[in-house]
Amino acid sequence: MNAILIKLFATALTLSQVTTRPDAVRTQFDATKDGAEVVRILRDGCAHMRKSFDIEDINLDELISTAMEDPSAVAGDNAPKILHGLDLTELNTSYKQFCKGENPANSPFEAGAVIAFYNNAVKDLPSAEALRDIKLASASVILDAAGKPYSETFEAHGRRLVVPIDQVPDLVQKAFVAAEDKRFYSHHGIDERGVIRAFVGNLASPGRPAGGSTITQQVVKNLSVGDDVTYERKIREMIVASRLERIQTKPQILGLYLNGIYLGRGAYGIEMAARSWFGKSVGALTLPEAALLAGLPKGPNYYSPDKYPERARERRAYVLSRMKEEGTITEAQMNAAMASDLGIKPPDAARQDSGFYLVDHIAREARTFAGLDSLTSASYTVRATVNAGLQSALEGALQEGLSTYERGTGRARYEGPELNLADAVKRIEAAPAPEAQAEPAPEPAPKAAKGAKSAKMPAKPTVKPAWQRALLAARPPLYDVRWPLAVVLQTGKNGTRVGLPDGRVASLEVGPARGKLQLYDAVRVRLREGKGSPRADLRVRPTVQGAAIVLENRTGKILAMSGGVSYPLSQLNRVTQTVRQPGSTLKPLTYLAALNAGFQPNTLVMDAPVTLPPIGGIGDSWSPKNYDGGGSGATTMRRGLEFSKNLVTARLLQGGIAPKAPDSLQRVCDIALEAQLYAECERYYPFVLGAQPVRMIDLASFYAAIANEGARPSAYALEAVERDGKPVYSHPDKAPVRIGSADGVAFYQLKTMLQGVTQHGTAAALSGISAYVAGKTGTSENENDAWFAGFSNEITVVVWVGYDNADGVRRTLGRGQTGGHVSVPIARAIFQAAWANGVPRTALAPPSPQTRALIADLPIEPRSGQRISGGGFIEHFRLKDGRVADTQYAMVPRETLYAMRPDAEDGDYANAEDGADVAGDVFGNLTGPRRDGYDPYGQNRSADSEPDRSADPWGLRRDRREEPRAWPGRDRYGQANPVPFGSPFDDEAEPRPRQRRRDPDYLFGDDPRY
Repeated sequence: MNAILIKLFATALTLSQVTTRPDAVRTQFDATKDGAEVVRILRDGCAHMRKSFDIEDINLDELISTAMEDPSAVAGDNAPKILHGLDLTELNTSYKQFCKGENPANSPFEAGAVIAFYNNAVKDLPSAEALRDIKLASASVILDAAGKPYSETFEAHGRRLVVPIDQVPDLVQKAFVAAEDKRFYSHHGIDERGVIRAFVGNLASPGRPAGGSTITQQVVKNLSVGDDVTYERKIREMIVASRLERIQTKPQILGLYLNGIYLGRGAYGIEMAARSWFGKSVGALTLPEAALLAGLPKGPNYYSPDKYPERARERRAYVLSRMKEEGTITEAQMNAAMASDLGIKPPDAARQDSGFYLVDHIAREARTFAGLDSLTSASYTVRATVNAGLQSALEGALQEGLSTYERGTGRARYEGPELNLADAVKRIEAAPAPEAQAEPAPEPAPKAAKGAKSAKMPAKPTVKPAWQRALLAARPPLYDVRWPLAVVLQTGKNGTRVGLPDGRVASLEVGPARGKLQLYDAVRVRLREGKGSPRADLRVRPTVQGAAIVLENRTGKILAMSGGVSYPLSQLNRVTQTVRQPGSTLKPLTYLAALNAGFQPNTLVMDAPVTLPPIGGIGDSWSPKNYDGGGSGATTMRRGLEFSKNLVTARLLQGGIAPKAPDSLQRVCDIALEAQLYAECERYYPFVLGAQPVRMIDLASFYAAIANEGARPSAYALEAVERDGKPVYSHPDKAPVRIGSADGVAFYQLKTMLQGVTQHGTAAALSGISAYVAGKTGTSENENDAWFAGFSNEITVVVWVGYDNADGVRRTLGRGQTGGHVSVPIARAIFQAAWANGVPRTALAPPSPQTRALIADLPIEPRSGQRISGGGFIEHFRLKDGRVADTQYAMVPRETLYAMRPDAEDGDYANAEDGADVAGDVFGNLTGPRRDGYDPYGQNRSADSEPDRSADPWGLRRDRREEPRAWPGRDRYGQANPVPFGSPFDDEAEPRPRQRRRDPDYLFGDDPRY
């Protein structure tokens, strides 16, 4: 028996059962015993078909005979592939046997072969009940902090918003029924007339085979048995569809169909399609809009209004004519709808291009906090904490900062274009010209003198050039990169020019791609707007990684977050899913412990070599080193933190916190644990220099606690979840938790010391905004990690830059690439973006009233920490029993200072370098000498010269007198305490003389700068 004939008979056996005995469909037959039963079923089915066609006064015999009169019509090269090899004589003989009661001697029918194929096809048949209880994968809409739609989250083939059928207008329902299944409400899952018409039509009209599937069958195909183009699938589909009709009502089945169907633009279901194509809900669709969508299931790509608007119009007209034939609409309504514009919104008008790491994090919080299996298990409305404008700006700042680092270090490499549009341009040029789009008419000129006439210029129809249309339609692999995509239009001796998405043409500085660009390459660029035509600089994908987070101090709301340079490149969220050595950003823990122990910011500590004994007598002693390998003698705690002195930090363990170093380390660990920086603390000395890796999000919460005088917020991004307007989850309104291991005085003193870091310390590049920002830089051993963690009154910003160092390969950022050089410029851009996106910009706050009562503000000489009668710098002292506790010489006795005879001048403030923090071994040793004269601006200069600020791609080197620079305290008169130009902490004061007379017995130095 012919193989195709076997499949056709197995399909006919299925069709006969579901139409004549739907309650008793058999899914297994015995090949040796049930042959006669199969013949009887086939004859009953054929009789049923003939009656069905009699209803329409159609003679089925004549219909089939006409189709078979010319066998060559279907046996030729143009016949459908499914019919190749079929002997139509055998088919005609079989038809006469089962439909006309004949018993031909040469019958090709073999019941056993048909039964074997049928039994195998229906093996492991899906349950219709599963469709009744199915939960369609759905998209959840995420709203930003302002309540505006920000993003969607969905699984593959699941970008849908499920809507109850009773919320779908009757007009929309009838449009789909008219287009797809006019007998939907009368058949029982299978339209036998439609199946036979399709079969006969395929015989008589070779070409693309017709299907004849009902809406119920399409539901089964889309949601259950799959869409394989096989007889096996068709057999399974018909049986499940028949069973589904017995347990579901017609409206329920139509609801499954309308919510499950794919309708183009990545939209599944009628609600998502209405929003994607027309920017409205399904309940607001007009007649022409409903007809346009109803025409798409037949071929969402073939009839796409984006690609083929004329085809879409023709298909819409067909749907409208069918609706008119069914009496759903009048002829006048049909004609008006046919004449209307397509009315679609521009594609990707609401396409998400940022926040992918944050959306992933929200989904994880939904599982953890709200107890949801998935945000895609139903259509939820999710309220998030994200500030949309800040999120986009943060990603741009991070990407540009990483690119700037690679260009500055010569590590930028051009690996090829994002894609090449040459083929797309050719296709567009070869296709029929699209409809011209009218440009907006120019605004009328200002009204002239009375009586003068003015006319509005008519809109000028234009057609975008092929390269622009190809560029706008391009889908680059890095869809969350803030640099615009441009297409190369010219290369060669006359320079390189690129086309921009808005139609302009710009000259391109090719950088590392010199000699490598081809015509129609699509590349990323950074525009430089100015007078005349725009100019652009090439941007290549950074290989270095980075991450950043913005946290609201009081609430812990995550306002913005990026876990890497680009989500398509790596989905690993380095803010929440990785740990890295924090370097000096962890040093504030040690200073906090010392301040809480009673030391003051002016307490002198020796910046000199130190060796700490083994903990518990086990292991080796520890001898850390500074980044520059040397020391500066006695220095205040404030300066030790401002300039990130490893030796000062280590010496605080030696009697500065507790009498013995291991006990001091334990107290630092206690604070770290209470601050939830770690689940457990590794008790070894390099911990205080940031040797134990930490999560960025936990570090951000700790710095927010410093801004809050010790109240630590819990970071979160999920505000609330709703379903169908009903609350599912709401984030509890929890106040920050107090870190009890240190009091408010210690936290406030630490805050003022961290502001010194941004005024003139290792983060001096932030001096222009230091009235508003405090923080700490950090660099781990061998410049593997570069950090900045800082805060304003309202937000905390943490930035990390480094390589992933996977598979045991460690790649450093390079000598001198510290947190102050790499991460601080990114952080500055993020702070500026936050202020531009609604975050208040206020000078750092004074102490709380409770802390204010325990602090005295007194002037000191900043280098020595010595209290003076007036002028100088206002330090913030802890009061004990109403009096200032004098701890200036608690660590370095006066006698020791007098015994010291320095033979060289102290290092200049402006030469301070961000200290690399973590030792390469248990001793804290660092490798390689420091590059002398490398200041926080990244300029090589002598110790006594001012930095060269002529080149400043980040705009950081403004005159520092532009903005006030004040400590967050008050002077003795209760007035704000700005640091004036020319003060001890102003790097732009006159340089001191290169030679001067110095009394070797004079303790603090009589520097003209002071």
